[in-house]
Amino acid sequence: MSTHPFRDVVIAGVFNARQARVLEGETSLSISIEAALGALDDAGLDVRDVDSITGSLASDLTFDLGLGPVWQSASALGVPAVVEAAAQIATGVSDVVLIVAGLAGVYTERASTAPWTRPNNEFVAPYGMFTAAEFALIARRHMHMYGTTAEQMATIAATIRNNGHVHPTAIYSGRGPFTADDILASRMVADPFHLLECAMTSEGGCALVLARADRVPDLRHRPVYVLGGSSDRIGPSYRHAPAWDLRGRDPDSPPNGLVGRRAAQRAFATAGLTPDDVDVLELYDPFSFEIIRQLEAFGFCGEGEGGDFVMDGTIGPGGRFPITTDGGLMSYSHGGQTSQLLQRVIRGVEQLRGACATMQVEGAEVALCSGGGAGALFNDVMLLGAERP
Repeated sequence: MSTHPFRDVVIAGVFNARQARVLEGETSLSISIEAALGALDDAGLDVRDVDSITGSLASDLTFDLGLGPVWQSASALGVPAVVEAAAQIATGVSDVVLIVAGLAGVYTERASTAPWTRPNNEFVAPYGMFTAAEFALIARRHMHMYGTTAEQMATIAATIRNNGHVHPTAIYSGRGPFTADDILASRMVADPFHLLECAMTSEGGCALVLARADRVPDLRHRPVYVLGGSSDRIGPSYRHAPAWDLRGRDPDSPPNGLVGRRAAQRAFATAGLTPDDVDVLELYDPFSFEIIRQLEAFGFCGEGEGGDFVMDGTIGPGGRFPITTDGGLMSYSHGGQTSQLLQRVIRGVEQLRGACATMQVEGAEVALCSGGGAGALFNDVMLLGAERP
């Protein structure tokens, strides 16, 4: 009999609420309610079944949806929230966990960068240390060390944006197709990143439901399981200028440039898998280079090999490791620090269900999902599977 810690945990429901550059008339709470109810319906459950809720608006949702009494968590969203929810179920703390994220009506000063990209620390704000500049520092260091090229990064951006171009509900649906030359022709934002290599800003909501398997025996779709997941943190995001070589106290630990390596190794060990077992990579894509960095950190190629790795069709449709299949933060949606961190997990679930509207990876059994990046001093990694561990 398997001793996998999450054997009896199922991702039972997922839902993407509406996504748009601006959701007129919506608030973060209203779009979160839409997402929560949609995920519960997808799981065949209702609010009376929920005994735990996670999210930045968990308190409001507990009251407005009449969920209480429930376990409530304000865990960082994305992979950490899903791992925490799975652990709650595995240890008997909860039976049904609702994870909800939503953002609307927050980005109102359109002449400025989005509020989640503005540093609020006096030692970085005067020097223009906004998000694109922070991630650009990491990319430039890799270019210096390994000869990574602008064309390689542009190929990544074109691949992801073309995935969004064909996705019917992506905010930038129909905005392509793009070539690498198109990416390089867009204006420079923070060297080496051109505009089309950067995530957009948008609004939207999404939610997931995790449940003890015996609570959802008759799902309308293929169940998806958490095979493993972990997180690496180097420090607070967007407060200190990132450096490739930044480490904690252990001089032998992976540097910030390879943040996520430890997390990926732990996730693979829990799952009993290797990178060769993965069918689809739902990688977080705040900027083009971050894909190269994650491929190296997670063990899909060697250090310094990521640039060449992405140039032979490996990451595109029909490739061995297709990436970010709905267009990601560059084309599908980028709803602040909340919904953006859950979208990769939701898309991974859809891939394993065989239910993607576009870019379905035939026969997908294992998906790797990620969040964060070296410019933000953290990386989260999760492995999802179509077979019960």
